[in-house]
Amino acid sequence: MMKKTLLAASFAAASLLGAAQLQADVKIGFLGGFTGPIEGMTPAIHAGAELAKNQVNAQGGLLDGRQFVMPTGDTTCADSSAASNAADRMVNSERVTAIVGALCTGATIAAANNAAVPGGVVMISPASTAPAVTEINDNGLVFRTVPSDAFQGEALAHLLISKGINEVVSTYVNNDYGRGLAMQFVETYESLGGYVGSNLAHEDNRADYRSELGSLSGEMIENLVVFAYADSSGQTILRQAHESGNFQQYIGVDGMISDTLIEAIGADVLEGMIATRPGSPDLPGADIFEAAAKEAGFDPNAVFAAQAYDAAFILALAVEKNGSDSREGLADAVRAVATAPGEVILPGEWEKAKRLIAEGKDINYEGAAGQHEFDENGDIMGVVVEMAIEGGRLVTKGVIDF
Repeated sequence: MMKKTLLAASFAAASLLGAAQLQADVKIGFLGGFTGPIEGMTPAIHAGAELAKNQVNAQGGLLDGRQFVMPTGDTTCADSSAASNAADRMVNSERVTAIVGALCTGATIAAANNAAVPGGVVMISPASTAPAVTEINDNGLVFRTVPSDAFQGEALAHLLISKGINEVVSTYVNNDYGRGLAMQFVETYESLGGYVGSNLAHEDNRADYRSELGSLSGEMIENLVVFAYADSSGQTILRQAHESGNFQQYIGVDGMISDTLIEAIGADVLEGMIATRPGSPDLPGADIFEAAAKEAGFDPNAVFAAQAYDAAFILALAVEKNGSDSREGLADAVRAVATAPGEVILPGEWEKAKRLIAEGKDINYEGAAGQHEFDENGDIMGVVVEMAIEGGRLVTKGVIDF
């Protein structure tokens, strides 16, 4: 009998220890397109979020010294069911406090509608740029550290006009991202006097886009704009456009900016390609992040890496401000830590932030990719930068002023 009692006590102690160990971690999940049309871009974005996590853990951890852990989920970017399932696992199995992500707009909308919002979980996307994100019925839970495509579409239009590119044809991937970006571009470009000969939708993940390219080339315009993804339709379209010989100037946007595109098609083919992407303003946080990213072994200029870092750091600050790993009250805490007034916190300054919060003082995070003063929809203003492919590599040309 004594032996059974001791055994039962041991099991009880082990269960309590296991519960304490689980309690010791604060989980903030990461939803990304680890497979699918942006799989070449996702590792650097994830690395940005991981950098924030590692800095927090190295400088005292969250709350009473608990570890910040980041379980991951693959949305595939293109499959709303996969995004919903990954988010459901995060919310209901992993029991995360918040989520960095998702990345593609459709994935973010599916994850929010089917799991995060019903579960009361805050999401901060570092990459979902379509205007449709603003329209999610999210109870104030969905934010993003990247400006809307309504802004990027305008910037691209102004950039092309400034370069004397006054006529184009374009094609866009037929989803929220492609449609929203293309429509804003066309509206702005034509208002500035530009001529869009044709603007055609295309479906993602097909092997042949020669029919669409044939229609576009019939306009006898050599400037081709592609609103798509570097690892799927965008890559195929540019390869087949080159094979046709009908286009001379290729133009893209953030989803097309990847080294994998250059590797797949060839630097000589893409030499001189123009693109736009959300960038970082001239703030101290940008230089701090650049140095830290290089030390961590990833490219600080990778698309959306800085935005992912900021999303993870803001969520950590919000947990600290909220005083627990509870989901309740976290959205208000996100706004509190990222909004002036308050003592400025720069990337990597976790220990300082933790001390100020403990003293009951207001803080204002100014990050790697911007100041992140969220509006009522969880959106931010931002900057868009010009990119080009020169000498076989992606080169940042500077902020687009308009």
